[in-house]
Amino acid sequence: MFAAENGLKGDPRLQAISEAIRVIPHFPKPGIMFQDITTLLLNHKVFKDTVDIFVDRYKDMGISVVAGIEARGFMFGPSVALAIGAKFVPLRKPGKLPGKVICEAYELEYGKDCLEMHVGAVEKGEKAVVIDDLVATGGTLSAAIKLIECMGAEVVECACVIGLPEVKGQSRLSGRPLYILVEPRELDK
Repeated sequence: MFAAENGLKGDPRLQAISEAIRVIPHFPKPGIMFQDITTLLLNHKVFKDTVDIFVDRYKDMGISVVAGIEARGFMFGPSVALAIGAKFVPLRKPGKLPGKVICEAYELEYGKDCLEMHVGAVEKGEKAVVIDDLVATGGTLSAAIKLIECMGAEVVECACVIGLPEVKGQSRLSGRPLYILVEPRELDK
């Protein structure tokens, strides 16, 4: 669901978030319209508003784990985790975590990859939210859900800054709710 459909309709923060995202055509491959959130991060007010919207949503849901997907989920996840009193769990690309890990392979819009998580990072019965910058096919979020839930924790919801209005990937989330702040931007003319 989009934030505007869930109590934030007309909220000027959503417009500011959308306007702060830069579109890079044909990156990383021809035909991809890359949604660059680094420009959002350069504007401290818009960055704070983005985090605050997620914090307001999750602060009273009993979340004990905020899992961020490498790399852009790392930009929002730790701030949200600190604000709601949860731990932050990084979900990383292969070979980036020391120690014993579990891995889940997935398909991207433009390739294949794998997510890893430390064994013991989450515990049975914990409630988690997974945060990333964008959802397109849902493959990355699906892999994150599988990693967390195979350790006995429950993924309560997935959250993304940007998502397609007809999120094709929602069906891959095994019924988990998906909370999205804004739609992808079009290329400025």
